[in-house]
Amino acid sequence: MITVKNLNKSFNGHRVLENISVVFETGKTNLIIGQSGSGKTVLLKSIVGLHDADSGEVWFEDTLFNKLPFLEKKVIRSEMGMLFQGSALFDSLTVEQNVQFPLDMFTNKTNEEKIERVNFCLKRVNILNSNQLFPSELSGGMKKRVAIARAIALNPKYLFCDEPNSGLDPLTAIVIDELIKELTMEYSMTTIINTHDMNSVMEIGEKIIFISKGLKCWEGDKNEILISDCGPLNDFVFANSLAKRLRSEYRK
Repeated sequence: MITVKNLNKSFNGHRVLENISVVFETGKTNLIIGQSGSGKTVLLKSIVGLHDADSGEVWFEDTLFNKLPFLEKKVIRSEMGMLFQGSALFDSLTVEQNVQFPLDMFTNKTNEEKIERVNFCLKRVNILNSNQLFPSELSGGMKKRVAIARAIALNPKYLFCDEPNSGLDPLTAIVIDELIKELTMEYSMTTIINTHDMNSVMEIGEKIIFISKGLKCWEGDKNEILISDCGPLNDFVFANSLAKRLRSEYRK
């Protein structure tokens, strides 16, 4: 579980996050949604420590993470998995080397143990016989799977996903969503997904918070989102005529 309490963040005097409080639950897919520039990416980066909050608290279980010294933060970071927008694989490394990278950084495993873990993770995301390929030889969906394999290499307690479906076709995006949800349940992780993809929201949105202009305006699940009375949320969710018709049908 990750708990955020009264988090504030500004850049050059401009308030980007204002008094954000939320509990991200273990074993669930927790989604942060909002328009571009709403503050959702800053929130995600503040949670993992890539941004220092101006005030407020970020708790990982019973540990006040954002107040820890750098070296003590490293212990918590070794329990994190990161899935970046665009996959962020190292172009000069093979698939095997990419997945092994966090094992090299945070463990003292032997090379044989590392390769065994790499192969396990690649098999879990259904990437077979691709260890020696380079990212340039992979499709977009395969890159995402390799990135997920790298993210779970350390068997993390916490998984952070920044726009995991960016650049993917709709069918591949659904597969990636389902894989993230499966792994979240399988490993009982606290998974936080930053997205603006409404398909993801409706497929795997077990807990959702909506950020608008730096404020948390709404909190609920994928069923409650369709009947919300939050104006900014409705403008975001029902931005096209098809979505509006679906809302109307759902409310009948």
